[in-house]
Amino acid sequence: FSTYATWWIRQAITRSIADLARTIRIPVHMIETINKLNRISRQMLQEMGREPTPEELGERMEMPEDKIRKVLKIAKEPISMETPIGDDEDSHLGDFIEDSTMQSPIDVATVESLKEATRDVLSGLTAREAKVLRMRFGIDMNTDHTLEEVGKQFDVTRER
Repeated sequence: FSTYATWWIRQAITRSIADLARTIRIPVHMIETINKLNRISRQMLQEMGREPTPEELGERMEMPEDKIRKVLKIAKEPISMETPIGDDEDSHLGDFIEDSTMQSPIDVATVESLKEATRDVLSGLTAREAKVLRMRFGIDMNTDHTLEEVGKQFDVTRER
């Protein structure tokens, strides 16, 4: 009984560690594969004096190279955005990651400058000419209009 109980206790501890140890939960079978890969990688490092390639790891573990690459990708630990950067630790990793949802200040300034230049040009035209251009190109509107739509609005053919 004692050898049987030892095995079950060891498995329960291993599974608990696998379930609770990571920020992002990885299935137990994948944790076991990662642990085996790390163990073999350390052995090969000692034997060869360098990090083994995914191809070499695949040969030793009898796995395809693409699966080894996937396991290595999964094995990476996430890094907190609050990780201090530099000696003073006054800046964080998140400070250096671009927010792609926000326009850069130079883009905002360029767009505003173009809008202002367009307004200046349109102010030099008659009200009718300005409205035709605004409708045709969607300036200060939700959408642009076809020549036919603009023509109907002003009771002219689309060519005029």
